[in-house]
Amino acid sequence: MAAPAGQADSRLELCSGQDCAMSTSRGRYLQFDRGQWASLRAATPLTLSVDELESLRGINERLDLGEVSDIYLPLSRLLNLHVAATQQLSEVRDTFLGSPRAPVPYVIGLAGSVAVGKSTTARLLQALLSRWPNHPRVDLVTTDGFLYPNAELEARGIMRRKGFPESYDQAALIQFLIDVKTGAAEAGAPVYSHTVYDIVAGEQTIVRQPDVLIIEGLNVLQTRSAEDHQPSVFVSDYFDFSIYVDAIEAHIEQWYVDRFLTLRDTVFKDPTSFFRRYGTLTTNEATAEARGIWASINGPNLRDNIAPTRDRADLVLVKGADHGVEQVRLRKR
Repeated sequence: MAAPAGQADSRLELCSGQDCAMSTSRGRYLQFDRGQWASLRAATPLTLSVDELESLRGINERLDLGEVSDIYLPLSRLLNLHVAATQQLSEVRDTFLGSPRAPVPYVIGLAGSVAVGKSTTARLLQALLSRWPNHPRVDLVTTDGFLYPNAELEARGIMRRKGFPESYDQAALIQFLIDVKTGAAEAGAPVYSHTVYDIVAGEQTIVRQPDVLIIEGLNVLQTRSAEDHQPSVFVSDYFDFSIYVDAIEAHIEQWYVDRFLTLRDTVFKDPTSFFRRYGTLTTNEATAEARGIWASINGPNLRDNIAPTRDRADLVLVKGADHGVEQVRLRKR
């Protein structure tokens, strides 16, 4: 989708000099280091306070206002330009047809591994995008709610493959997105509890024609079904823009272990927690358990299912060992 006249060229010129000519001339992506990307913020104001940022930050993640200014404000500006262009195109179509259609949300898909920080990224983008005047209503839905209930996973013999593509009710997720993109007055998504590690029976998140909808999940960029049949539609068919949060596996595994240790001392102490048995583990025992879970579940899922979808994203955020974004890759149009 083209940006408004006079803006696209100026963005690309920032990465067209001798220092980055080689990196941008190869492959499908323009590549920006942190400084190059930060310069694309232009005059976008920083509207988040330290306290607001703290409420958005995930467990053990490094995220400060400098990171927001350098990485996420330019990204919110880019997305704002995309949303504005889509809204203008919708107005043109309405003029041609002679009657307005029901509002259709701009849908952003956000993918990445367990523990890579995609949930924090999704919450932060929701907060920043809602501050733009032409799309103040921004909703966020995670695909956790479309996991099959534990009883169904047990019946199918795939409880230990929770989070793999076959553990999701893809038909229900696609129907939800169909409702959203056809302008339904309401679209309902099931609710998932990370404490009880299951779907909450009878509860739904209701989406009511927001300006922007963010869909966050492990496998949202998948293009194959669990049964290896090729379905006629994919979840990503309903995305207007997609983002992948990336890092090398060794770093993600360490973040997962660090998070597990923090949860051992907090959420796992809750007597209603599905993982309460881990709440009494020593540090060495908890570390070994976390690495075992990574080796048998999260690592294989990342390598076999999630990482192979990275190159389908419109934009890739590449993180370093400290959780900070070091590079941004933007697909060439």
